[in-house]
Amino acid sequence: MYEDIWAIEHAISLLDWDIQTYMPQSGIKARGEALARLSNLRRKLLLGIRGEIEKLEPKNDIEKGLKRVLEREYKYYDAVPEELDMKLHRITSEATVVWRNAKAKGDFNAFKPYLEQILEIKREIAHKLGYKDHPYSALLDRYEEGFTVTDAERVFNELLPGLSKILNKIDDKFTRKYHFEDEKYDVFQMSKTIEAIAYEVLKMPKDRFRIDVSPHPFTVSMSRNDVRITVRYEGYDFKRVLYSLVHESGHAIYELQIDPSLEYSPLANAPSMGLHESQSRFWENVVGRSYGFIKTIYPLLNVKDSIDDVYYYVNGVKRQPIRVDADEVTYNFHIAIRYEIEKRAIEGSLEASEFPSLFNDLMDKYLNIRPKNDGEGVLQDVHWSQGSFGYFPTYTLGNVIAGMVYYHMKSERGFDISNIEGIKNWLRERIHKYGSIYSPKELQMRSFGEAYNPSRLLDYMREKYNA
Repeated sequence: MYEDIWAIEHAISLLDWDIQTYMPQSGIKARGEALARLSNLRRKLLLGIRGEIEKLEPKNDIEKGLKRVLEREYKYYDAVPEELDMKLHRITSEATVVWRNAKAKGDFNAFKPYLEQILEIKREIAHKLGYKDHPYSALLDRYEEGFTVTDAERVFNELLPGLSKILNKIDDKFTRKYHFEDEKYDVFQMSKTIEAIAYEVLKMPKDRFRIDVSPHPFTVSMSRNDVRITVRYEGYDFKRVLYSLVHESGHAIYELQIDPSLEYSPLANAPSMGLHESQSRFWENVVGRSYGFIKTIYPLLNVKDSIDDVYYYVNGVKRQPIRVDADEVTYNFHIAIRYEIEKRAIEGSLEASEFPSLFNDLMDKYLNIRPKNDGEGVLQDVHWSQGSFGYFPTYTLGNVIAGMVYYHMKSERGFDISNIEGIKNWLRERIHKYGSIYSPKELQMRSFGEAYNPSRLLDYMREKYNA
């Protein structure tokens, strides 16, 4: 009964991917209209099977999951009028292209009118959805089922002070400057290295996975057998493109390992963005920045420096303004900045025009630096142009869960970086194969006996950086 809806989702995913990769800029208005109409058609088809879902009396966990996931959709549709949803799709499709140009020029004023409209819509949606503790919780729940501002405050209040202590005691081998940071590389040759790491080291399946280029790296899944990622080549500091590959491959591995029997159903997805992000961050940081992984890829890098030098270079810790380039020690401070801005904006105490000044002030507070311009400050991320308020905190949740994954994997079977397939198999059995059958908190409790425990991440950081 869900196959027609799946087909529309498949088409939307492909059209979204094309916007970020190969679509000519002038095609954006027509694309925005097409996406708005497809999303509206999906909505109508989903509402068309509502009666069957309401009558469903679940006999197993899969049917319980199916009912839970679709009832969350119906709650959204009941609360958010069709015309408001279409308005959001239209404005965000245009805003994504405007943001790209504004970022390149560091011109916040060019993007501000779009941000004002998007913010107005997201506030309205939050109030229509309803909430218990804070209007922002309504948007957090869209990306992390059941997660609230109260939960977020608990996580950040434990995590940020702990990270500050780790940052202040870090070994100077991690903070010194390595020449790779400024050294240029040949993009063509680097693309060959990236492909070799993807297919030979990470064992990504060539018949189900591909790599393209976009301004902002991302992953999209058309189906279990068509998962695509993008990377960004900047021509210097090769760890940037290396870890965009490993990060997005972590997302892709999750998508590729969801149980095939769930295909064509609403359960063929991760239960939340926090769970999804935990896999990209686990692969990027815990696996990809481990000494064993550096030793494995070292022959492919074609460098004269020692393995130790490369290891400390890729694990370098530096207070710098760009989130996607941040090291794992400072990364969550970048998320705290965005969390605070979004929380205040949705509650109504912050307007779009105030985003740049608060962004800069919070970066000064957490990292003791200020962006040179809005291009490397408030405009650096695509998320707000897409209307993704509530998304950023899931990056920190991903880091927290990645710390839990490392703790439990190491405790149960050891952490053997030479056995990539073994790591994949463990993750598939504990997390990936279930798709959205269970809510994010329930899946964590089933797999680990705990949920959103920041202490595991802090322990991992201390072991690595303060040993």
